[in-house]
Amino acid sequence: MLQAEDDGSDPKLGTAVAQKLVDGGVVAVVGHLNSGTTVPASKIYNSAGIPQISPAATTPLYTHQGYKTTFRVVANDDLVGRVLANYAVGTLKAKKIAIIDDRTAFGQGLADQFAKDVKRTGGAEIVSRQFTNDRATDFNAILTQIRAHRPDVIFYGGMDATAGPMLKQMQALGIKATFVSGDGVCSEKLPQLAGPALGDDRVVCVVAGGVDAPLEAGMAAFGERYRKRYGMDFQTYAPYAYDATMTFAAAMRAAGSSDPAKFLPALAAIKYQGITGTIAFDANGDLRDAALTLYTYRKGRLTKLRVVRDGANATANAR
Repeated sequence: MLQAEDDGSDPKLGTAVAQKLVDGGVVAVVGHLNSGTTVPASKIYNSAGIPQISPAATTPLYTHQGYKTTFRVVANDDLVGRVLANYAVGTLKAKKIAIIDDRTAFGQGLADQFAKDVKRTGGAEIVSRQFTNDRATDFNAILTQIRAHRPDVIFYGGMDATAGPMLKQMQALGIKATFVSGDGVCSEKLPQLAGPALGDDRVVCVVAGGVDAPLEAGMAAFGERYRKRYGMDFQTYAPYAYDATMTFAAAMRAAGSSDPAKFLPALAAIKYQGITGTIAFDANGDLRDAALTLYTYRKGRLTKLRVVRDGANATANAR
């Protein structure tokens, strides 16, 4: 039986939902979506001995708490930050970079990792580090400060709802920098949120997932089945939630039991061929050989640049 709950992207509600699921007797959890809800919820599941696979949360903290119950089927922010830093410095040839984050667990964590990896490359200077919040709509003060440094790239750790107005205000201030961000910005809604300020090749973003050519047919078939059943295209992390569910099923079959204490060792050792790729976990519960997909926007449409499995390869010219 499937029990579905909505955590509202709120950490407090996330823990309440987690406790409700535990009290309801669930044996496995696919979720949560956001890093900010996934981490506090994971403590409750771990205390109950219930394994959890997140199809979307990217903060490294999630799988580095020492729990044996936490897994994910997407890349974490260590890889996301490295890929974006390598791309900004190696492909975009940025020499001056400004960084903004929204102070959420996701946004700040990604921005911190990006800053660390920019410094590691040694090829660019971080000229400004600014902060906002995930409810803000006015960014003129921080953007005016950033404009004085004439950055080549502005990195934003946050979501599309704030990135859209930020891009509009960048355009109004005459800031020409390329806007680089993570999967919170990489959405089909950004063109509507940013309007003409989106431009072509103005925004580069990355999604923590993606399939190489050998897997594209399987992903397309999944998309067709999804449209037939639900009458709409799937959102970014639906295939990863599907693979997480099927990975749980494979672990239960391997253990011959749906008792978490019995199938958890099988889950940790699993090697399952999903539609998004091979699902196998390292000692922390992170996905081995995780993929990322770099995107830009052209003519108002999200346009794939390339799939990256090794952060060191992100410097290749993808344009």
